[in-house]
Amino acid sequence: MSEAAVSEEPGPVAGEWLVYRGAGEPHDGIDRLPAPPPWRDFRHRASQTPGGAETRRLGAHRAQAVSLRPGAEELEVINAALYLRRPLLVTGGPGVGKSSLAHSVADELRLGDVLRWPIVSRTSLQDGLYHYDAIARLQDVQIAAHDPGAGAGGPGAPERIGDYIRLGPLGTALLPSARPRVLLVDELDKSDIDLPNDLLNILEEGEFVIPELQRLADRLPGNEAEVLTSDGRKVRVEDGRIACTHFPFVVLTSNEERDFPAPLLRRCIHLELGRPDHERLANFVRAHLGRERERDAEDLITRFLERSHTELLAADQLLNAIHLTGAAPGLDRDRLAELLIQRLDRPR
Repeated sequence: MSEAAVSEEPGPVAGEWLVYRGAGEPHDGIDRLPAPPPWRDFRHRASQTPGGAETRRLGAHRAQAVSLRPGAEELEVINAALYLRRPLLVTGGPGVGKSSLAHSVADELRLGDVLRWPIVSRTSLQDGLYHYDAIARLQDVQIAAHDPGAGAGGPGAPERIGDYIRLGPLGTALLPSARPRVLLVDELDKSDIDLPNDLLNILEEGEFVIPELQRLADRLPGNEAEVLTSDGRKVRVEDGRIACTHFPFVVLTSNEERDFPAPLLRRCIHLELGRPDHERLANFVRAHLGRERERDAEDLITRFLERSHTELLAADQLLNAIHLTGAAPGLDRDRLAELLIQRLDRPR
């Protein structure tokens, strides 16, 4: 399609909506893009000011945290997990707020950043606990061996072993702390068959050992080594053992693509989040896009709910449609909703 043909298209669709026009001629249209949706805005990462970590956390997750408004029964289940220091297994379809629950608890109770552990089929328990980079240490030792000036305190020295260890999200959550951390184990049902069983002892005991540190503990100053956490802090580990003082608030999410073993279920408090109703969807839209956009999108919310009775849909599809019609006025809202809100339970 030529540029002339594109320019003949009517109204704001051509003038305000199309940034990429497929005409094969470079231009600076990217500068016309409006601000991104709040849930896809990564500009907070540029913050380097004092206290920037807190600012980045609120910028990234505040809307996600406040978008969840649990019902009375859901609140009781969440609080039961807090009281009993048990993991909360949250099940339900995509987009019902499973991950938002972890951010909501962390935000309201001022428990700091959520430690997120995304699960895939190759994920092992070791990935969540810690990583020891033995290859990097060996390479550094070999380099130092060819340096005549290298002596005590080099890469091969026992006290330097912590430089090659980084805790995973689960390992970081189990560090001693004044308050519990929040750990989101996202989409546990995507793991291989062994991971749920491998988690049992850790979730029961709240501690683990790092053998690489434990073997050298008596050769380390004060029996301690400094290691890096998954959220970028340096902490000291004594005797190669990490044991929590406050059991973390652990949220295990599942899209119910598989069943879990009974021993894991016995150790968890189960919460099933059903299909959102009109009030919850309206809260979701308001938290992300504001009250005015919520009112303007009342028709889209209603049609989304009607479709969700017979189709598997996700609430973020609705957000995408509402945001885009506001960012590019003049678009056909019904046509856009049809394009962006497609059922997830059957190929088109």
